[in-house]
Amino acid sequence: MKIIVSGASGLVGARLVPALKSQGHEVIRLVRDHKQTGPGAAIWDPQAGKIDPAALAGCEAAINLAGESIAAGRWNENRKVAIRNSRIDTTMTISKVLASVEPRPRVLVNASAIGYYGNRGDEWLDETSSSGSGDFLSSVCRDWEAATEPAREAGVRVVMTRFGVILSKDGGALAKMLLPFKLGLGGVIGSGRQYMSWVAIDDVVGSILYSVNHADLSGPVNVVAPHPVTNAEFTKTLGRVLSRPTIFPMPAFAAKLAFGQMGEELLLGSQRVRSARLTATGYAFQYPELQTALGHVLA
Repeated sequence: MKIIVSGASGLVGARLVPALKSQGHEVIRLVRDHKQTGPGAAIWDPQAGKIDPAALAGCEAAINLAGESIAAGRWNENRKVAIRNSRIDTTMTISKVLASVEPRPRVLVNASAIGYYGNRGDEWLDETSSSGSGDFLSSVCRDWEAATEPAREAGVRVVMTRFGVILSKDGGALAKMLLPFKLGLGGVIGSGRQYMSWVAIDDVVGSILYSVNHADLSGPVNVVAPHPVTNAEFTKTLGRVLSRPTIFPMPAFAAKLAFGQMGEELLLGSQRVRSARLTATGYAFQYPELQTALGHVLA
């Protein structure tokens, strides 16, 4: 199968592309920098809405993972604009181009996030749950998912993978935690009662491959392990895996002071999410338990 991938150099894309190739797929990476062109790459301009048409010839699937990191720094207004535009403009460009070509790809797997649900305490959430209101991330995720509409209306099967907290030592939230925890400076954040719906990077890749291949899967799909944990449970488990104490808490006011709105939504927000649709259609998580997942990704 010929598959186009945007965001191929990111945390997920860097693991996904080799997995696709190992299964015999032809991968075309969408890149914006002419220096990155070469075999298996195509230039695109998301602002102008242009993709090299030749790259789409015979394309059967598209996977869109593009987007600025939400945890790279405090969210000032310029940063929030960059986060929104890198997701929504990119997705709209890809969606419109896919809708315009013949023959059209059969499926678009488009990244999203459980930030869609907002801060919901200990309420169980699945794909039928409503979006959050009044916070930045839920607004971004709603518009991000809505930007796939041109492809869906043109008959392309669209899967919106709502990723939880991705566990990988190569980037993301876990990589940022490792140094303080290894130094014995880790601890609970805020009350520690907020839920973290996590997923191992292997299951992120596995769920994307599964979504490409399963024609009965469409719409929003939560990509989270079956057992979300509280921040206190996560902290204790990570300390145990690293054989380090976890006695230095970060009070809620300190998280807000240090990280502003980003700290309030990412560190103190709570989402207790279940992967109802993946489970119902037969996907088996490789790492359903936190301690096993952490031991694997940190090995």
